[in-house]
Amino acid sequence: MTLIVGVLALAVGAAVAGITAATSSDPSGAPAQGPVARPGTPPLSLDLGVRVDRQAIDLREGLRLYEAGKRADAERLFARHDSLEARIGESFSRWPDGTVARLTQLSGLHPKSAAVQLNLGIAQFWSGEDGARAAWQSAADLEPDTAYAVTAGNLLHPNFARNVPIFVPLTEAPAAIRQLTPPVQFATLERRARKGAVADRLLYGVALQRLGKQISAQHVYAGASRAAPNDPEARVAAAVGLFDKEQPARAFSRLGPLTRTFPKAATVRFHLGLLLLWSGEVKEARRQLRLVQKVDPGSPLAGVAKRYLEILPP
Repeated sequence: MTLIVGVLALAVGAAVAGITAATSSDPSGAPAQGPVARPGTPPLSLDLGVRVDRQAIDLREGLRLYEAGKRADAERLFARHDSLEARIGESFSRWPDGTVARLTQLSGLHPKSAAVQLNLGIAQFWSGEDGARAAWQSAADLEPDTAYAVTAGNLLHPNFARNVPIFVPLTEAPAAIRQLTPPVQFATLERRARKGAVADRLLYGVALQRLGKQISAQHVYAGASRAAPNDPEARVAAAVGLFDKEQPARAFSRLGPLTRTFPKAATVRFHLGLLLLWSGEVKEARRQLRLVQKVDPGSPLAGVAKRYLEILPP
């Protein structure tokens, strides 16, 4: 299923895999033996959601140029605008000349901005300075319902899979919705969800998760579960929405018992396997994914589970 296509690929810019790998061996988020700058340029993270205004277009292009190593061109695009995201991008484009100092200044001017805190931490980490982990934690705490918080979670918890597990509904969004532009898709899904149908609420929750709005998705899924307590999909979605790398037990404690409540529901086993994969429990995840085929071989999720099993290590 494709929801909010196109724009989402650039919603949070730059792969943070390099930082994640580094923090895996250095969980403090700082070098063990004094400041040591890392080679190259740090990844820049900008969350533009489904915006398609002129500034968002410029910032996405600036982000693309930055990632391609064309920093002077990126700087010119960022300099066209005075938004916080543009100023962050402009500071990164000048790396390393004053980047950390400028972001530190922006942090003082905008103390409640997750965008600033996340990128400040990235810049500190890349320059070998202390404070990266504290900045990432601030990003996660300040604006927890944003893609910035999700990215901060990747950096704070490098032993988990990146981002968050997204609920996989049995029913696709109608083709008429999938063909819409991302902003119209999102608005349409929100409007349909307000009418109360469980399937529409779940699709809207998926869109929210894909935009990094995990807490909003959690509320939508919880509402669907309250409205349809005997619907396994709604109950499973409510559990998946609770997944938090700080407290993964919250989701597992809700999802695990559903294997008894809905023993023939493929969605329970599939999503239990998904959450286990996210937590690095590959062996048990494989067992749960195999059970998807056993409990409901005709489920669309059986095919998805099979694809996971084909690429997982034995």
